[in-house]
Amino acid sequence: MTYTTRIKEEISKTALSETEKMCELSGFIRFAADIKENITITLENASVARRIYTSTKELFGIRPKITIRNQRRFRIKQIYILEIKEKVAYIKSFLNLMEGKKKILPTEFFLTTKEEKIAYLQGVFLAVGTISDPARSGYHLEIVTDMNREAIFITKLFKDLDITAKHIKRNSKYMVYIKNAEVIGDIIKMFKATNSYFYFEDIRIYRDHKNMVNRLNNCEIANQEKAISTGLKQLADIKYLKEQDLFSLLDDSTKIVLEYREKYPESSLKELADIISMETDYKIGKSGVNHHFIKVKNLIKKHKEKD
Repeated sequence: MTYTTRIKEEISKTALSETEKMCELSGFIRFAADIKENITITLENASVARRIYTSTKELFGIRPKITIRNQRRFRIKQIYILEIKEKVAYIKSFLNLMEGKKKILPTEFFLTTKEEKIAYLQGVFLAVGTISDPARSGYHLEIVTDMNREAIFITKLFKDLDITAKHIKRNSKYMVYIKNAEVIGDIIKMFKATNSYFYFEDIRIYRDHKNMVNRLNNCEIANQEKAISTGLKQLADIKYLKEQDLFSLLDDSTKIVLEYREKYPESSLKELADIISMETDYKIGKSGVNHHFIKVKNLIKKHKEKD
């Protein structure tokens, strides 16, 4: 079972008011049904099929005809076909689906409250929405439709709920998508798929923690490499001083610092300062150690210029 299937099954078991059922059914039929003289809906999810059947029966007092077929493509799976043959014109009008023979978008008088907009988007998601499993891939929610104006309308509905979604054309279809993990989690929560939401958040928190640990490790490795590189350059300067008989020109405190750099070539300036302060009477900080090596560089520079 895919993660999307789990979410849809959980959504299909949530309770709705009569108005919310109407909005959800409108969104679902608009995006999933073949609307002609009859309304035909083809589904793979038994729980969603049961939801649509029950909502149609409760709202309109009719029983859609159900046909179950076994599909043998790669693996055997059941396909559920719901056919609505009664009160079709009334249902099209009541659910704000059609004006005469023309398929329309919901009017501003149809989706007025936040709850109605959420229920409509919930129906759209049940019809053509998917959410990638956070444990297997990145964070991605998408809704695919045949018409650009429908993609724009879905994007606007999300915006009305303070959710930023984008839409693009992909091949011959249009896709509304969201890649922000926190926003996707909020949408799953908004659809009241509680168990799926907790699963999503657990994975998201684990991945965020893992990424943070990796960043800290990378930072630590980079700092270690920088310390080693700095130490090697300073050892080369010390070697030059000794080869050119310049060591005697240094003051005692600088000589102590250079002596400990030779003992601890891989230590950072901060670590070197702590070691010197702990093992000798000379109390020094990181900036103090750095100051001594600046003096060394200046001495070497003057000697080279003189030569």
